Amino acid sequence: MEPIVQQLTETLRQANANKTPLRIVGGGTKDFYGNPTAGETLSTGAYRGIIDYEPSELVLTARAGTPLTEIESALREKGQMLAFEPPHFGEGSTLGGIIAAGLSGPRRPYAGAVRDLVLGVRLLDGTGEDLKFGGQVMKNVAGFDVSRLMAGAMGTLGVILEVSLKTLPLPPAEVTLHQQRNEADAIR
Repeated sequence: MEPIVQQLTETLRQANANKTPLRIVGGGTKDFYGNPTAGETLSTGAYRGIIDYEPSELVLTARAGTPLTEIESALREKGQMLAFEPPHFGEGSTLGGIIAAGLSGPRRPYAGAVRDLVLGVRLLDGTGEDLKFGGQVMKNVAGFDVSRLMAGAMGTLGVILEVSLKTLPLPPAEVTLHQQRNEADAIR
């Protein structure tokens, strides 16, 4: 087990034994989102990096503290992108934070929600047990799909360590249209 995961495990076990609430933080860019949090800070920001990326399989696995900018850059180098469009809310935005918050971005109506694109997850539960759910393929679940439950759970089901996601090829072209309208014209 990696030293940082061992440290997180010990912190979780101690907090569980002492009934101490924890506040899970990666980059801290989504602190405004959801209910106010309380407790000692449990930082996952140092557990970062891309673990596995198979462009031909359209799958990326990365640690929760990996900055979104790093993931998007690695994908762009291979002509790919995330299958959803997560909002960054700042330079420190991390993969784990986006998954925990369940933020899919403006492409959700067309590409689906982030939970639909999570293939697998590794997490620490409230007792510090290291658990893995799902895998690296779209159809590999027999029973409960716990990995998808992590999307939007805000850390209440466990501390996300690693996530496997579906990726997509970049479109061959992209265009943005902008029109200035008043409210009445926009509604009409």
